[in-house]
Amino acid sequence: MGPSRLIIQKPVIAAVAGYAVAGGLELSLLADLLVVEEDAVFGVFCRRWGVPLIDGGTVRLQAVVGLGRALDMILTGRPVGAQEALAMGLANRVVPKGESLKQALDLAPQLIAFPELCLNTDRCHVSGKFQAGSKVISAEAVAGAAKFSHGSGRHGSFKEFSKL
Repeated sequence: MGPSRLIIQKPVIAAVAGYAVAGGLELSLLADLLVVEEDAVFGVFCRRWGVPLIDGGTVRLQAVVGLGRALDMILTGRPVGAQEALAMGLANRVVPKGESLKQALDLAPQLIAFPELCLNTDRCHVSGKFQAGSKVISAEAVAGAAKFSHGSGRHGSFKEFSKL
């Protein structure tokens, strides 16, 4: 993971089974199409231990779900289930448990059927909004790493959240 993955030249399809939280959430935000299982959970759980998002999560999450929903997830650290993720635009499809990988792989031939130049050009224009946030993402990574290296985010108890 890292800010260097900001611009990916080809469409990315991801499957989420289970939890996509903290860095997993940030990684899922790299995808253009996100197929999630009905029991999937998203969240900024790193908030609970004072660990900042450092891989573009603040910029990408806002671009995908909007400012209000992004702030809700980032500030509260609450879990977001698959249906809510679909409703807010974080997920593109919700599928039965055990089906996310198969259904994500089934999407690839559909994309391949279209002219590559046209598909990638339109995709780049739509995702150009992420490129504008590259300075923010770099600053986020540096500031977050500096805080963590100075002790911030190295506290908290997992016991409190074990009932999730």
